[in-house]
Order: sequence, then C-alpha cells, then structure tokens
Amino acid sequence: MRISASIYANGEKDILETVKELEAHHADMLHIDCKHDFSVFDDLARVKQETSLPLDLHLITSKPMDFASALESNPVELLTIQYENLGGSRELPTKGFKKLGLALTSNTPLDAFAEFADSCDFVLLMATEPGVSGGSFNKDNFQRIREFKQKFPNKRVHVDGGVNAEVSFILRNLGVHCAVSGSYLFKQQSVAGAMLTLKSGQTDSHYRVRDFMQSLNETPRVNLSQLSLKTVLQSIEDARMAFTAVVDKAGFMKGMISNADVRKGLLRNIDNLSSLQAESLINLKPITVNEEMTVTELLRFIRIQSIPINYLPVINSEGKLTGSLTFNDLIKGEA
Repeated sequence: MRISASIYANGEKDILETVKELEAHHADMLHIDCKHDFSVFDDLARVKQETSLPLDLHLITSKPMDFASALESNPVELLTIQYENLGGSRELPTKGFKKLGLALTSNTPLDAFAEFADSCDFVLLMATEPGVSGGSFNKDNFQRIREFKQKFPNKRVHVDGGVNAEVSFILRNLGVHCAVSGSYLFKQQSVAGAMLTLKSGQTDSHYRVRDFMQSLNETPRVNLSQLSLKTVLQSIEDARMAFTAVVDKAGFMKGMISNADVRKGLLRNIDNLSSLQAESLINLKPITVNEEMTVTELLRFIRIQSIPINYLPVINSEGKLTGSLTFNDLIKGEA
C-alpha cells in the first residue's frame, strides 16, 4: 500500500523542510489539500522544484474549472475532486494530471461514483472531514471499501483520514492502494518509525475482527443438508475464495472444504469418482477466528500457525459462522 503524506499536517515547519523529511523517510507521494485556494499552487510550484516525488492534489471546490489553467502550469500525478463540493457543476479539468479521482465523504452513497466512473481512475474515501487533519477513522468505511470494490472492481481505492498503524494494517488487508496520512506521521517520535509502521507494522489495537471482516452474506457456505460435490464446487466457484464453510440449519459451523480438500478427495477416488462422497471432503477441525479478536490478537494467532493462512472463517462465541477474512488483498494492495 502506498503512503501519500500530507505536507500541510506539520504546521511547525516550512513545507520544504517537511517535504525533505518525508522524502528521506520514503513517503511514496506528497498529499496537498486545496480548499479553493490559489496560493496552494505557489506551494506546489516550490515543492516541484525540490522533489521528484509524485504530487497528490486534493481539490475541494465548487468550481474545479477555475483551477484548470493553474493545473496545466503546475501538473500533478494525481488529482482528486471532492464530490460533495461540486454542487451542480459537472465539468472537470482534463489536463494537468495523470490520474483522476473522486473523493466521497462517509455519508455519500458509493453509487455517486458511477456518474464519473468513465473518467476517474480511483475513489478517495474520506474517513474524516475533508481537509481537516487529526480526526478519528470512521470504521464504517471498512464495509464501504469492500462494497466499492464489488461495485467498481477495476477502480483503485484510496483512503484519507484517521490512518494510524492499526488502520493501515486493515486497509492493506482490504486491498487499498493508497492511504493518506498526516497528523499521525508527525505526532510520533520519528517520521521514520511512523512511516515503517504504516507500511508494514501494527501497534495498539482498538478494532476487532467483526469491524472489518467480510460479512456472512459475502462468505461462501453450504448447508450440511444440501451438501454434494456440485454444491461445494459451485460455492467455491461463485465466491472465488478457495474454500467454502459447511454449516447446519442453525448456522453453526460444522467444518470447511477448501480447494486442497477437493483435490485430495479426487485423488483418493481417481479410479472411481462416482464413489466420492462430499462428506469425506470436510475438514472437521478447520482453523477459525473469533469475531471478538482484536487486530493484535489476530496477528499473534496467525504467526503461531504452522501453515500459511490465506483465509479464515470467523465465528462468534456460540460457534456460529458470522463472516470470513481473506488475506489475498494484503498482497494485492502492495502492487
């Protein structure tokens, strides 16, 4: 996951000092908020003279075309337009940037992106108030990220607001391409340490598995009473998660069948496939996690496992299936 560091979050230093510090500590991009303020482009021009880092401009205005000329004179790699400030205006700049994004606050329906999907490369989900540094992350955005990726699978997801080490881990797991960070970087003892934890670490835990897991409706499962080789294969194929959970009528988890379990079952019965019984494929003691686990507990649990973990069914304290975790996006988000 890329880190776009907000150059205005460190109010104690001149922006060029901040830029050099961020560059030295391997920020991937520099984030610049512009609330209909043309003087921001003076700062942008100064920054471009001092660094080759990509510039990530967030334009918050009801008249984005007013900035078309300034953008052509001072082009940026990423331009993001704040949707809620557009009002009735729909004309957007077409030059002065390489990638265009649309920013949405937490209260704006994701379907708003559809109107701009043909011209926008990514969405910027605002987890706090746009242009205000230091707010707390709204955990509803974990679900919004999953929903957006389902609605617009070919568009990248960027997130801004309240991104700390723990949130960063969850965002990476959800396949977020870029996270904007400002106050977190400069409130830590060192920018270097903060950048490292945003990219690969995790500290104090406030969120639980249920806050960011895939919901029950998103989790592949087959009812024990309807179990057959066909229903198992269809469930795995439809979800594309390499496994399906097996549950009883009450929703209690009775086991799990993975691609590997199916493959082993086929090999055992290769000379007489008609004798293969779906029940024989069930792993009766699968690795699961409880929905109340904190992120810290989850990471500790994964580390002690003797096999690589690509996905995990999630259960509640009663043993009922409530969701799932998949770690494929943890890798995709780094690409």
